[in-house]
Amino acid sequence: MKILKRLPFELIVWIMALVLLGMTDVHDHGSEPHFTLCPLANMGFTWCPGCGVGRSIAHLLQGNFGASLEQHWFGIPALLIIGSRIVGLIKKNFITLKELGLKYKEERYV
Repeated sequence: MKILKRLPFELIVWIMALVLLGMTDVHDHGSEPHFTLCPLANMGFTWCPGCGVGRSIAHLLQGNFGASLEQHWFGIPALLIIGSRIVGLIKKNFITLKELGLKYKEERYV
């Protein structure tokens, strides 16, 4: 439980975002009404440069590579960028936690 408290909030957010995207039931943008956070779509615009990236990542996580590319071409690079950020945060915090653990053991025996 102490390790969970020391994990950075950003790491938890990225992992939760990917888990939730992987569990999402993906709908096409114009197929049926759905909730969106996109300000341009909420103002009534039919095209947005970022719309579809989340759906593209969701398709990727569900193994639908063709559908992912149809939604947005940036889904694959976005998933790679987010994945590399998660790995970097894990490595950084593993090293920090390891150093803290060693310092704690050294202080305890002195």
